[in-house]
Amino acid sequence: MTAFVELDQVTMTYGGAGNGPPAVADASLEIRRGEFVAMVGPSGCGKSSILKIVSGLMPVDSGIARVAGETVSGPLTMVGMAFQNATLLPWRTTLENVLLPLEVSRSHRGSFRRKKAEHIETAHELLRIVGLEGYENHAPHELSGGMQQRTSLCRALIHAPDLLLLDEPFAALDAFTREELWGVLQDLWMQRKFTVILVTHDLRESVYLADRVYVVSKRPGRIVYERPITLPRPRTLESTFDQDFVDLVHGLRDHIGEVRAA
Repeated sequence: MTAFVELDQVTMTYGGAGNGPPAVADASLEIRRGEFVAMVGPSGCGKSSILKIVSGLMPVDSGIARVAGETVSGPLTMVGMAFQNATLLPWRTTLENVLLPLEVSRSHRGSFRRKKAEHIETAHELLRIVGLEGYENHAPHELSGGMQQRTSLCRALIHAPDLLLLDEPFAALDAFTREELWGVLQDLWMQRKFTVILVTHDLRESVYLADRVYVVSKRPGRIVYERPITLPRPRTLESTFDQDFVDLVHGLRDHIGEVRAA
């Protein structure tokens, strides 16, 4: 099967080759369309840099990055992104924040007014799925941290991206909210089957959500281990106490320990 996302011996240095040590070196991976992949590894190892390469936000020094069979040569419009901080615009309501990408992106802004009713309906449906029905007209300061991240997820998905890139989206939340949002994200993915790359430091999160987990080496980042996660779906918080789940988490922790010691 042809990979939907492919990195082939990719090296990337901030500022270009010759401007210091690379953030990513000789990194290779393949991700199938509709697959949920997580990347874990030590802080500063290049996980976020790999997301920037895949999205087209950073050019590679060498090697090839491909998405949907095409070489990545600039920012991709098929990508949705969410980060650790929700970064909602404080003067816009929940609904208006969700709609923002359609208003500003070159591929959608020309038709936004003509299709506004359709887009609003899509936004309402996304907000309903993540449990924010009734909060459409609230300002960000009226929302909890978890509610802001739910809004951020909806914003990342409003243009129906083929690829969702998540950079530690739940790291700043308390444990109870974080675990609740694992279920929200799993439900969204199971319903819509977009391709996901999740960067996380939480090994339980990676096993709960992913079909496959990549372990990234110390900087410069490269893929040093790949672990399929074949646990049945939908996964539940109760299943995180099952021995198979616990063994997977411990196995990943052992590999990261080896990476740190290398």
